[in-house]
Amino acid sequence: MHERPPRLRRVQLSVPGSSEKMTAKAAASVADHVFLDLEDAVAPSAKVDARGKIVTALKALDWGKKTRCVRINDLTTKYAYEDIITVVENAGEHLDTIMVPKVLSASDVQFAATLLHQIERKKGFKRPIGIEVLIEEVQALQNVEAICNAHPRLECVIFGMGDYSASQGIDIRSFEGDDPYPGDIWHYPRFRMVMAARAAGVDPVDGPYANFRNAQVYREECRRAMILGCVGKWAIHPAQIEIALEVFTPRREEVDRARRLAAAYAKAEAEGLGAVNVDGVMVDAASIRILNNTIRKADLIGM
Repeated sequence: MHERPPRLRRVQLSVPGSSEKMTAKAAASVADHVFLDLEDAVAPSAKVDARGKIVTALKALDWGKKTRCVRINDLTTKYAYEDIITVVENAGEHLDTIMVPKVLSASDVQFAATLLHQIERKKGFKRPIGIEVLIEEVQALQNVEAICNAHPRLECVIFGMGDYSASQGIDIRSFEGDDPYPGDIWHYPRFRMVMAARAAGVDPVDGPYANFRNAQVYREECRRAMILGCVGKWAIHPAQIEIALEVFTPRREEVDRARRLAAAYAKAEAEGLGAVNVDGVMVDAASIRILNNTIRKADLIGM
């Protein structure tokens, strides 16, 4: 049985698998997570060749503590199964997860999991490879609870708002500032995905913001996703990495306060008390659940 390992996903950096230069820069970046892309960022004529470049990069570059991921082509294409076979058979020991785009149902996750299981047995890998999926079709959002519970290998779900817009027929002007929608157009799909992910013990991550030159809007999108419970957001350009890291990293004073309150509550509980007043704040069991989210994140970061 695959146990979901704790991983930092404050920022997931997208890199075209066909670009050796960009891949090397990604490995040297401060991103928590890098996914080498075989899908949208790679032209059809370059997809097969990009597999070999990804294998070489995974084996040759120093990735530090980063989560190493490869986004395959979607399962309706002729590329997907060979994406998995080629990359995993040749570099599986240097790979943490694969990312499956445009999933529609739990069976898509189960197909990828079965193929990974077969390859791992064939190659004798000691460490199982996890799965991340993109929720970017209306069918996927309708099935998001089943998808999140599809298989223990599933570690992360990502909201892909670009393809989702096309799938739902959303007017792109509604989120480009021309006659804007009155509110956050992404609130419901983000909220629903995050709720399903958290219920299943899966990491929810927010997808890309295309205008990497607009740092202000990207920061706000990170903030909204973080408030709803996302653990991180995509970066499609290195300029977005530091912003995501800042937003999804708790401040030192927040961490210190959370640990101080948690210690005070633990002491009170040991003395038979159900709540304790700390600096004018009443701390009880519900408070500790909230504080522990900050503590666990800080522990994972190493704060």
